[in-house]
Amino acid sequence: MTIKEIRDDSALTLVVEGRLETTTAPELDSVVKSKLEGITSLAFDFSNLDYISSAGLRVLLTAQKIMNKQGQMKIVGANEIVLEIFDITGFSDILTVE
Repeated sequence: MTIKEIRDDSALTLVVEGRLETTTAPELDSVVKSKLEGITSLAFDFSNLDYISSAGLRVLLTAQKIMNKQGQMKIVGANEIVLEIFDITGFSDILTVE
């Protein structure tokens, strides 16, 4: 998994590529927790994310809880596999998915 950060003032986009699973989720969790201070708009670009596990979903839930207090969060570019996981788990009702 690779994570690219794009920051524009108080907006942060995290471009996540590869597989977000048990072994890689801690890395994204660390990035999220260390980069959200002062951020009012957070986007996860999943255009090149192949898979997300429950560990990855927990990272998104943590980020959503933080952003509920300081701004907004959205998921962009998710493929059919990731969207289906969001639907099955109910995350499509919790997250803003574009």
